[in-house]
Amino acid sequence: MIIGVGIDVAEIDRFAASLERTPAMAQRLFVAGELWLPSGERRGVASLAARFAAKEALAKSLGAPRGLRWTDAEVRTADSGQPFLTVRGTVAERAAELGVRSWHVSLSHDAGVASAVVVAEG
Repeated sequence: MIIGVGIDVAEIDRFAASLERTPAMAQRLFVAGELWLPSGERRGVASLAARFAAKEALAKSLGAPRGLRWTDAEVRTADSGQPFLTVRGTVAERAAELGVRSWHVSLSHDAGVASAVVVAEG
C-alpha cells in the first residue's frame, strides 16, 4: 500500500550558489557518505542538488511534518547505480508512525534542474 508520494525539484545553479554562500549548509543537509564518492572525491553539485530534492520529496511523502532532521535521511547508491534511502532518528520515527516499510526513490538532473520522486510504501 502506498503511504505517500513526494516530488521536488532544485535549480542546480541556485543550489550551488547557496552552498558557496553558506559553506556550513552542506554539513547541515548531508552526511559524509552523500558528500563524498567512494573514490574520495567530492560529489558534484548536480548530484547533491538531486539528493537535496530527494530529502524534500521524502518529507512530502511523510506529510511534511515539522522537526525532521535533514541528516536523518541519507540518499545512498547501490552497486547497480540505483539510489536508495536509509532513514534514522526523526525520519524513522515518523515513517514508523505512518507504517512505512520501504522506500522507492528516483533521481534525475538535466538542463540545470535536479529532481527526485520518493514513494513511501507500507
